Amino acid sequence: MAQQDITQQRYTDGKPNLRRFHQARWDEPINFELSREGQRGVLVPEVEEEIKDQVGDVLATLPLTVRRKAPPRLPELSQPQVLRHYLRLSQENLGADLNIEIGQGTCTMKYSPKINDQLAGHPKLAELHPLQDEDTAQGILEMMYRFEGMLKEISGMDRFSLQPAAGSAAIYTNASIIRAYHKSRGEADQRDEIITTIFSHPSNAACARTAGFKVITLYPGQDGYPDLEALKAAVSERTAGLLITNPEDTGIFNPRIEAFVEVVHEAGGLCVYDQANANGILGITRARDTGFDLCHFNLHKSFSSPHGCGGPGGGACGASEALAKFLPVPLVAYDGEKYYLDYDRPDSIGKVRPFYGDAPVVLRAYAWVMSLGAEGLREVAEIAVLNNNYLLNRMLEIPGLSAPYAEGKRRIEQVRYSWETLTEETGVHSEELGIRAADFGVHYWTSHHPFVVPEPCTLEPTESLSKDELDEYVAIVSHVTGEARTDPELVKTAPHNSTIHTIDHSPLDDRSQWAMTWRAYRRKAGGA
Repeated sequence: MAQQDITQQRYTDGKPNLRRFHQARWDEPINFELSREGQRGVLVPEVEEEIKDQVGDVLATLPLTVRRKAPPRLPELSQPQVLRHYLRLSQENLGADLNIEIGQGTCTMKYSPKINDQLAGHPKLAELHPLQDEDTAQGILEMMYRFEGMLKEISGMDRFSLQPAAGSAAIYTNASIIRAYHKSRGEADQRDEIITTIFSHPSNAACARTAGFKVITLYPGQDGYPDLEALKAAVSERTAGLLITNPEDTGIFNPRIEAFVEVVHEAGGLCVYDQANANGILGITRARDTGFDLCHFNLHKSFSSPHGCGGPGGGACGASEALAKFLPVPLVAYDGEKYYLDYDRPDSIGKVRPFYGDAPVVLRAYAWVMSLGAEGLREVAEIAVLNNNYLLNRMLEIPGLSAPYAEGKRRIEQVRYSWETLTEETGVHSEELGIRAADFGVHYWTSHHPFVVPEPCTLEPTESLSKDELDEYVAIVSHVTGEARTDPELVKTAPHNSTIHTIDHSPLDDRSQWAMTWRAYRRKAGGA
């Protein structure tokens, strides 16, 4: 008897079937609820008497204001409990190492080479302490110094700080530099307005406001580009600066960006290029060549260091020569013999976070750039743009989907689509499509603030993805939209195979229900 060809079961009419996906689902309590008094994972040895005699009463040397009145109430768990708890949670996750990660629009969730994780976890790095003597940390300081040189070449800027720990921290840093610059000229009180655009990363407006500025937001014209005439009307003697993302979160690149910079400069303001997501323009455009005074990169987006579930990250801030003196302290410097931390910067805005930057994130990014080289970085951008425009054409084959603004034109690294027509025809919303897509083991981004594009869906394929993977993702989305037309309740009641769930948005709008810690939640819920 001939052996059955089981591979044929994975195809119908010559096309691959959708992968069957059934995610592990655990009714897993949080570790505080698993805690039982007296359980231990590690028994910490008692301090030896001779050490006690030499050190004395350490607690007595601390000020009363920093001493706890009672020990922290930490969960008490055994090692197997901890292991099972986190493994169960990991089984309920989707991520770039498990599924086709296209749906994380605006966030560049690319593949991160595992060898870079091994480098970041190497004892020579993991055991470093940020307060140890500089002479004993020459390796990491040299790497930071060299990586700054790479970022200078990539952006055209003259100096970089690696201190900010995320994109928003970098934007806030640049807003603070804008304020310091105008203060040095005696114009800080006068120049209190920041201009941004509605499809720039929302952190631009939020961080500028946090830094004390009023915010003016520009909207696009019919072509999808920010309105230049609106910018000319907005600038004044009160203009402190422009914070803008290009390409914006629609994936549209503003070809008039040099004119924007010129208008703001003529009004006396500074220009900041938000390049948090530079995946489609690496090696192709440079912030300084376009006239920008400041910029930043997210190392956990463009440079392949993992997001770390929202942190840690790396927001590298670049400045022109005229503004470099305002960058946070310290900067890494080299005197020809050794690398050192330069604190002698009297015009600096100070520190924006503890220590000098997130060393493992910077190391991963450095290793990624070193493995690619200059030509490789440009190829990253070219493949990312090719992937995105291929996906754009495939997605627009699905009935009910559109790509608002700049219709018929190519996009850079992502597209903000709209399911408005499908919703009108079926009653199924974009968020519901995304939850159903999780039943097939893929992620679909459903946060697109502000909701200017109706029923939005933002997809960003990186250079890491193959044509087969793009086709598989399109097949899943197409299948789900077909279900929306034939069995909308199946989509509306999803998920069926996944652990994710629909979100009740009402508590998010009611601050009285917010709880930032488990114990705050217990107090508000009436517990202990």
